[in-house]
Amino acid sequence: MKKANLLIFLLFPLFCLAQSSFKLKGKIFSETTSLEWADVSISNSEGKIIDGTTTKQDGTFEMNIKKGSYKIGISLLGFTDYEKDILIENDTNLGTIILKENTTNLVEVVIQSKKKTVEQKTDRLVYNLENNVTTVGGDALSAINTAPGVVVKNDLITILGKGTSRVMIDGRMIELTGEELNNFLKSISANDIKNIEIISNPPAKYEAEGTGGLINIIMKKGVHDSWKNTTTLSYDQNKYGIYTLRDNFFYNKNKFRIAASINAKTGYKNADEALDMYFPDGLSSMKSVTKVKNENLSGKLAVDYDFSERTSVGFQFLNDRNNPDFGSDIRIEKYNTQNQLQNVTLNDSYTDKNSGNQTYNAHLITKLDSLNRKLSFDADYFNYNSKFDRNFTANNYTPDMTFVDVNQSGRNISNQEIDNWSFKADMEHPLQALNLSYGAKMSFTNSISDVFYYNTITGNPELDPSQSNRFKYTENSQAIYINGDKKLNEKWNFQLGLRLENTQTSGFSETMNQETENNYLKLFPTFYTSYKRNENNTFSLNYGKRINRPRFDLLNPFKVYINSNSYSEGNPFLKPSFSDNFEFAHSYKEILRTSVFVNVITNGYGVLFTSNPETNTQIVTRENYFKNLNYGVGESYSAGLADWWSSENSLYFLGAKTEFIKNINATPSNNLQVEFSTNNTFILGKTTKLQIDFSYSSPFKSGLYEVGYASSFDIGFKQDLFNKTMQIAFLANDIFNMSYLKDFTSVVNGVKQVYSQNESNRFVRLSVVYNFGNKKINVKERAFGNQEEKKRTGN
Repeated sequence: MKKANLLIFLLFPLFCLAQSSFKLKGKIFSETTSLEWADVSISNSEGKIIDGTTTKQDGTFEMNIKKGSYKIGISLLGFTDYEKDILIENDTNLGTIILKENTTNLVEVVIQSKKKTVEQKTDRLVYNLENNVTTVGGDALSAINTAPGVVVKNDLITILGKGTSRVMIDGRMIELTGEELNNFLKSISANDIKNIEIISNPPAKYEAEGTGGLINIIMKKGVHDSWKNTTTLSYDQNKYGIYTLRDNFFYNKNKFRIAASINAKTGYKNADEALDMYFPDGLSSMKSVTKVKNENLSGKLAVDYDFSERTSVGFQFLNDRNNPDFGSDIRIEKYNTQNQLQNVTLNDSYTDKNSGNQTYNAHLITKLDSLNRKLSFDADYFNYNSKFDRNFTANNYTPDMTFVDVNQSGRNISNQEIDNWSFKADMEHPLQALNLSYGAKMSFTNSISDVFYYNTITGNPELDPSQSNRFKYTENSQAIYINGDKKLNEKWNFQLGLRLENTQTSGFSETMNQETENNYLKLFPTFYTSYKRNENNTFSLNYGKRINRPRFDLLNPFKVYINSNSYSEGNPFLKPSFSDNFEFAHSYKEILRTSVFVNVITNGYGVLFTSNPETNTQIVTRENYFKNLNYGVGESYSAGLADWWSSENSLYFLGAKTEFIKNINATPSNNLQVEFSTNNTFILGKTTKLQIDFSYSSPFKSGLYEVGYASSFDIGFKQDLFNKTMQIAFLANDIFNMSYLKDFTSVVNGVKQVYSQNESNRFVRLSVVYNFGNKKINVKERAFGNQEEKKRTGN
């Protein structure tokens, strides 16, 4: 079929109904004097900042706002933040607002300036990290794992009851998944994260990719007219040690904003695996001990420049390099039906593995008029490359460890390179009737995967063409969307969106001389409504359709050996799966949140751990083999039990019903799963915090698989020194070593397999964080001589 690209032009009216706007003004003072350069922001009902300014030398500010309900926020270094709900129906003068200075008094610091840990918005949950002690000195992946309703297991980031989630940083998608995504997130310091947005049902503006919704990481920005540097040194001790050094720099003055960071990590961790396979002629038991190198170097540079108070441009560059070489000692014991040991295979292997990715982004944001119409353009380029080179030799022995022969000796080389270009335009177009937004995106992806297998049993590597392949894959997509939200009154709010995505894929296997194409056009609707019954009770209902596309490396149809008795192979015929997500939620005083959800997956794909009883070999494949109905109830409770004790708790009950859509020699089974977590922060003094966390996941059955329980008990401690310029933190993670994957069981083709994996989740960490900088950069000598701060669009 001839390849074609669909170019879609989006035409919307450029004229809208006339809207009334009114002047909003006021004065900002301390108890003794006027305050210059105080930040004034205006947020809509969803908590999104739609306008802002700063105060003049006499403390005054003024801006034009259209009719509606808003929240005004005022902040200035050294003073407690101020927030107030306002209603604009005509010109409004707020009069004089007094900001209170922060003092060292414990009650003021804790009660007045501490943000809520969890905030509920119309279409997302916002998790603020500043109260969590265990994230100090940690990375973005560990921070995500502390977010309510989110778990990280087996290289997958999952919103409970939803499925695997995609991850964004500041609203820009990270084009990585699985282990590669986790490695990238480990290179980002948790100290630089402002908050994490859990978007279980993303609006139409965002890509429809990801069954489990989106995790959006919002990074900290430099404070106006200041520069700041944060250096973090941490040491993790498990069986081996890992050193981490991070340095982050922010500069924000006049028209420039600069953020730069560099992160380096070196050390080792231990990974233990066990696999029991019950073949008809007896048990095959494998145990593996692996020493994995943790070597990472990454960096980021972001520069933004304001051409005017309405237009800004920016550039971002991220680079990440990993070199996780590892050596494995694998022992495979084969028993007969009388459970007598028949032979032993020792498999020694060493893997040279490295990967890297670079991300470039250029963007322009312009505010078109005083009615808050805003247009933004983004151009992104992403490159990922990886190398996997494994040498292994498996020798057979008698039960008394007498050498018999060489079972297998080989070398697997696998290389992959992915390039992605994307371009998008977004328009925020508020009308008198509703807030309208729309936009378009085009994306172009090329992937090349090489798999080579060499037989080295003779001592001279011999290429095996039947187990080698070069696989080329292209994926192009075009999307348009339109989204509208309307606040009918103080009680009802609605949002409706439509996203249309057109996708063309092509995969070509050189060895098999086989091309696979898949073109599809799909519509993804979203709907939200919320009802605020009174000050204490809010109800919401939402629906969204999503798509889950296979990773590129899963499409290469050739073998990569895990050990001499186990190999993994891709499937070029994998198709995307689709999901329909429904959720009904209730919030009481924003401290008790209840959600009831249903998730329907069609054409689902996943891992199949099959076995060949004739050769006693495990085969790991991927197939579109099931449809699923997932459902559940979640409860989250935020408690301020005392001035010195705050607690975040969640309890989820999850169920599922699975049906196979492919002829598999297995029987699906499901049962109830329970997920519980509690995070407790104790204030021991003005500068001292203690945190005690516990989580538990019950054993459960899901489709083909049965999974054992997991739990984690963590203790964290943080001490602020030198007026908070230095922090010392200690973390004991998974003290009882119970959070690993255990008893992962399946029965396919009559062969039962039980797998466990422990990747050093139990460790202790000591971190030292040092902050220094200048809170005010000579504001009396600002360039261009203007006295009013330029508005920051898009932030």
